[in-house]
Amino acid sequence: MNLKSITKTLNPLEQLQKSTAIQPNLLSLDQTSDLTVAAALVKTLEDLGVRYAFGLFGGGITPLVASLEQSSIQVLQFRHEAGAAFAAIESYFASGHPVVVFSTTGPGITNALTGLFAARWEGAKIIFLSPCTSATQRGRWAFQETSLYTMSNTGIFTSGTLFHYATTVECSSELPKIARKLLAGMGKPGGFVAHISIPRAIQTSSLMTPLPRVNFSQSSVTAGEDAICKSLQLLCEGPFAIWVGFGARGAAAEIRQLAERTKAAVMSSSRGKGIFPEDHPQFVGVTGFGGHSSVVKYMQEHRPLRVLVLGTRLGEFTSFWSPIMVPSRGFIHVDIDPEVPGTAYPAAETFAVHSDIGAYVKALLKYFPQTYSLSPILPLPRGDRQLIKPYGEGLVRPELLMDAIQRVIVEKSDAVVMTEAGNSFAWGTHTLRFTTPGRYRVSTGFGSMGHAGTGILGAALARNRKAIAILGDGAMLMNSEITTAVKHKIPAVWIVLNDARYNMCDQGMNMEGFHGVDAEMSTADFVMIARGMGADGIRVDSEFDVEAALETALASTVPFVVDVAIDPTRPAPIGTRINSLVSSQ
Repeated sequence: MNLKSITKTLNPLEQLQKSTAIQPNLLSLDQTSDLTVAAALVKTLEDLGVRYAFGLFGGGITPLVASLEQSSIQVLQFRHEAGAAFAAIESYFASGHPVVVFSTTGPGITNALTGLFAARWEGAKIIFLSPCTSATQRGRWAFQETSLYTMSNTGIFTSGTLFHYATTVECSSELPKIARKLLAGMGKPGGFVAHISIPRAIQTSSLMTPLPRVNFSQSSVTAGEDAICKSLQLLCEGPFAIWVGFGARGAAAEIRQLAERTKAAVMSSSRGKGIFPEDHPQFVGVTGFGGHSSVVKYMQEHRPLRVLVLGTRLGEFTSFWSPIMVPSRGFIHVDIDPEVPGTAYPAAETFAVHSDIGAYVKALLKYFPQTYSLSPILPLPRGDRQLIKPYGEGLVRPELLMDAIQRVIVEKSDAVVMTEAGNSFAWGTHTLRFTTPGRYRVSTGFGSMGHAGTGILGAALARNRKAIAILGDGAMLMNSEITTAVKHKIPAVWIVLNDARYNMCDQGMNMEGFHGVDAEMSTADFVMIARGMGADGIRVDSEFDVEAALETALASTVPFVVDVAIDPTRPAPIGTRINSLVSSQ
């Protein structure tokens, strides 16, 4: 196939993924004056590889949404803008394609901000489209006025800490520059969150400036030979461990090769679960919140000379900045973001490497023979699973529920499993075991309630298969998008830990010695709620019924809720988080 035919069959983003060489990228627009700005922007989004647009529209953005509806992009109207943004994040990670989020003016934008902040923290590629008040109406108390008069110094309209790129379109001639900015952002490694704000009058105006052809190239950031040689020198000085994070998800095979050749112990962040198989004899456990004591035992009893950090910021929920996790000679910290290495442990000796993880590990493997061994210490401490037998009476213990989820969902299906902020995250991270990347998702940066409950819609839609949210009753009541899943026939499953309280807050405050604080709520019947919205569900009051309920959920052809009566007295594995809060005072 020649270059011309390749250009016709692949969109620009797919061309980028196929090769690192320069490709001719055509923002293939009919250069006609009867094309509106809205239609031209939508065509640009199609050429960038956008498949989905999630949001909630209003009068201000109607022309742009109408253009989206007439395109190849599937438009889903959500019930809340934050839920749309959470779903967009997970759709991106499930597919690799950028996703559009849209809203109307004023509160539509501010509602979306929580999800957009999460997108920035998670490293997703999201394009946020919103309307703003027309220039002639600004400062005159227009309805839901959206301008610098009402939202100054918020970072909504400017590039910075929230948006990598943000602009307000004031005339059609700005569209070529915007197209180039979006194209460049999508071609960069790592996340990219953009905001294009367009007054309604501009959306319907004619495109006066034809969009040009844009040539671009994507080359992964690769460490130089000096960095590789220095890394080899440091690693070969003695036993080392590997600390794997979410940023290494594209290098699972290479990391396993490196670990097996060197016999290095491997640990992971919660977002990195499954990148290195959790049943592998060299895996010592998950670090940080909800993690395993086997990691601490390893660092105390088999303290490595160095730790090779691959694709994790080593933030609070990954490390709690514990001095126990600092090896005797420090870190070799590799990340696509040059600002990351050395930030979490500024006093620790750190050799920083700016590189794509896969390219870096492949370069290392060239120098390690098949039989090379640096770390022969075995057996390593491991967080082994324990057999949990059901009780005949009483509420369902969360640890038994997680054990059943492991056997029925993790081991017998290919569903994505997401855990929500709160005790659900702690139980899932601590208890569930994954052997492949991409099966477990959790937000440990922004950690918003509602992320998992709505994020599964994006993951299930992009993968065209089941996605499971494990969440508390508080999060389920806050944001779940059941009706959206029903309308679009999305195979989502919600497993609700129903204990009639915000139990992480309740348990945490009691652990800190603050007693008598009201964290309870009225008991909700989530099966009735689900059926009232067109979904289905099942109530679980006995431990003997848990496994059958999960099997029913997997077999369901409609969105499904498993409402589990959870014992609120079982202490969740959140002690490290409480200790971190107390020690930070």
